[in-house]
Amino acid sequence: MILSNKFNEKSFAVYGLGKTGKSVINFLKKSGVSRYLVWDDNVKKRREFNIKKNIKFFSDFLDFADYIVTSPGINLKKSVLVKKFKKNQRKIITDIDLLYMTKNVPKTIVITGTNGKSTTCKILEYLLQKNKIKVKLGGNIGNPILDLKNLSSSICIIEASSFQLAHSKYIKPKYATILNLSKDHLDWHGNVENYINSKFKAFNLQDKHCLVFLSAKSLIYRYKKKKYLGKLKTYNIKSYLRIKNRIKNDYLNLKVNDQNLSFVYEISKFLKIKKKNFISSLTNFKGLQHRHETFIKLKNINFINDSKATSFEASKHAIENNKNIFWIVGGLPKLGDKFNLEKIKKNINTSFIIGTNPAFFKKQLKSNKLTFKVTKNLKNTIRIIFKEILKNPEKKITVLLSPASASYDQYKNFMERGNEFKQLVKLYARRYI
Repeated sequence: MILSNKFNEKSFAVYGLGKTGKSVINFLKKSGVSRYLVWDDNVKKRREFNIKKNIKFFSDFLDFADYIVTSPGINLKKSVLVKKFKKNQRKIITDIDLLYMTKNVPKTIVITGTNGKSTTCKILEYLLQKNKIKVKLGGNIGNPILDLKNLSSSICIIEASSFQLAHSKYIKPKYATILNLSKDHLDWHGNVENYINSKFKAFNLQDKHCLVFLSAKSLIYRYKKKKYLGKLKTYNIKSYLRIKNRIKNDYLNLKVNDQNLSFVYEISKFLKIKKKNFISSLTNFKGLQHRHETFIKLKNINFINDSKATSFEASKHAIENNKNIFWIVGGLPKLGDKFNLEKIKKNINTSFIIGTNPAFFKKQLKSNKLTFKVTKNLKNTIRIIFKEILKNPEKKITVLLSPASASYDQYKNFMERGNEFKQLVKLYARRYI
C-alpha cells in the first residue's frame, strides 16, 4: 500500500504512538512522505521514538500540517492541545482513512456496532477462508489496518470502532453494516447523538455501487431519512434461523450469536457463497477468547469468561443464554448505563460485585431485586463461589464473568481480567476435583 501521488508531498502530524501510531509512521515512510512530525503525551513513548522537541513545536506544526492522524481511543477533548485540535478539526483523520487514500484501494467490508463486532468479523473471516476467498482482517481487532500485507488481492474486513469513525473523513467501504446500537462510550463522545453519528459515518461517502446491510428498524429508518447513496439491503434474523439448526456447532447455536450470523449469512449471498457451503463451513469455528468463552466444564458446572462485556447491553446476551447463574459483575461503569434485568433476572442465582465502584452496581442490583455480595476482587469471588458450590455439589450452576463495565479500575484491559478469572478458576478447580 502506497499513498496516492497527490498525497505524497503532503505533511502529516501523528498523534499517539501506540500500535496504531507506529503502523502509521511505517506506512508514511514506505509511501515516501518526508514531512511528518510525531507526538505522544506519554514520556516513555517519546523516549522510545527519541523525540527531543517539546510539545510547543508539535503544537505549532498542527497549524501547518495538511493532515493530523490520531490514534483510536485518544480523547482529543481531554488533551492539553484541545484548542489546537478544535481549530484544526477538518484536518483530523485516522489510519483507516489512510487506507482509502492509497493508490489501489482494496474491496472492504466495514463492520461496526455496539456489540458483537469482533465475533462477527472473525466468523466472516473464517467463512471466507473456508471457501477459498482471500481475506484480511484488521482495524479494531488484531493488527492495525496499515500493517496488513497484500490487500489489493484480498477482501479486507475492517472492524471499525466509534473512536475511529468519529474522526474519519475518507472511508468508503464496498460493504458496510451497523450490527446494533445502544448507549456506549458516552464519556468519549459526549452524548448519544454524537455516538450514533460516528457509526453512520461509515456510509457518508458510499455511492450506488456500495451496499449497506441493516436489520434494526430504527437504523433502517435513520438511514433512509438521511438519504445516503449506498444501496440498502435490509434483512431479518428469521432468514438465518431457518437454517440455524443445520449448523453443527454448539457455540454458534447460542442465541447470543444469532444477530452476528444473520448478517454473515446475508452478506455471504453477495460474496457468492452457496447456502450448503455456508452451513458446512462453520462446523469447526471456535469462539473468541473473552467473548462468552466456556473454558471449563466441571461436572455440572460451567465456567464462562465474558470479560469483553463492558456494558450492560453486552452482558444481557450472556445472561439470556444461561440458567442458575453466579454472575460476576463490576468495574468501571459506563456513563449513562442502566441495568434492566426484569425479563432475565430469573436466570440469575446470585451476583458478586468486584471492582472499586460497588455503589453503582449495588444500586442497579437492588433496583432489580437481586441477591448480591460485594466481593471486591476476583480472587475473593472465586473462593466464595467454590465454597457455595461445595455446599450443594449436585446443583447445576453457571459461573459467569460478564462485568458489564470497563476493566481499568483493576486491570490493564479486559483480556487481563479474563485471563486472571480463568487462572483462578483452574487453580480452585484442582482442589474441587
